[in-house]
Amino acid sequence: MNDVNEAPNAPEIDESLVEGVPEAAADDALAQALAAKDAEIADLKDRMLRAAAETENTRRRLERDKADTAAYAVTGFARDMLAVADNLRRAVAALPADGFDQVRAGIEATERELLAIFGRHGITRIEAVGARLDPNRHQAMMEVDSDAEAGSIVQELQAGYVIKDRLLRPALVAVAKAG
Repeated sequence: MNDVNEAPNAPEIDESLVEGVPEAAADDALAQALAAKDAEIADLKDRMLRAAAETENTRRRLERDKADTAAYAVTGFARDMLAVADNLRRAVAALPADGFDQVRAGIEATERELLAIFGRHGITRIEAVGARLDPNRHQAMMEVDSDAEAGSIVQELQAGYVIKDRLLRPALVAVAKAG
């Protein structure tokens, strides 16, 4: 049974440490033992808080990775489909101006449908001609003499695309020369 004066949850003190020791020294030993326990408690609390913070950071990182994976899962497939879009554009350009109107209409309809599907999945074409060269979105393939401002894009050699906010393929462009 607990004595009325004894504090509940008080740390146990080894009585052999304080036997035959003056009361002031016993109090000092008790104070040192309490300080050591307080330091140990503070250390354990710090480690527990750090572990909880690391767990929370890991959870957030995994949620962000999961969202990115869902948003950009079609990236590889989309890159492959860009070749199809390019070939449809080339097919329309290769048709003679006269005749083949039905073939042209069919290819253009297929291209429009493919671009609409791209749009539904967050894949958009990068605007290039007339814009300033942005190395994050454009890849300069050559410099050409032009009346346009130096560093501005004067010709698009291959269309570039982004998926949501990430670059899928840079636009291959020709840039106006300086001076």
